[in-house]
Amino acid sequence: MSSSTVELTKDNFDEVVSGSGFVLIDFWASWCGPCRQFAPVYEGAAERHGDLVFAKVDTEAQPELAAAFEIRSIPTLMIVRDNIAVYAQPGALPEAALEDVISQARALDMDEVRASVAEEQAKAARAAQGEGQPAGE
Repeated sequence: MSSSTVELTKDNFDEVVSGSGFVLIDFWASWCGPCRQFAPVYEGAAERHGDLVFAKVDTEAQPELAAAFEIRSIPTLMIVRDNIAVYAQPGALPEAALEDVISQARALDMDEVRASVAEEQAKAARAAQGEGQPAGE
């Protein structure tokens, strides 16, 4: 791992992710062939985008983090902006696709994203409150 990426553990995860406005997280494992193929692409992007935090989670060493994010397939790339996961996709991306995803995530209007998240949470809360009601009343 190069100095341009941060190793995330359950101990430093909240601090790193909360303290950074824009974090890319690569969930990987040493035995995973596609993970090893994606690593140099990810490292190269980290060097090109010094203003962003590029982090890695070794799913073997950090099973709690992998479970918390329901990681079912590796590599999985996740992008977190302002503590909101705005992208999560399994698969090793080629360099051009990774650059495109980073550009799209940079272009997001986070006020719109936050409003959308708040709306979804309100819907879920209303649905939860309505579950105890008999139908048609």
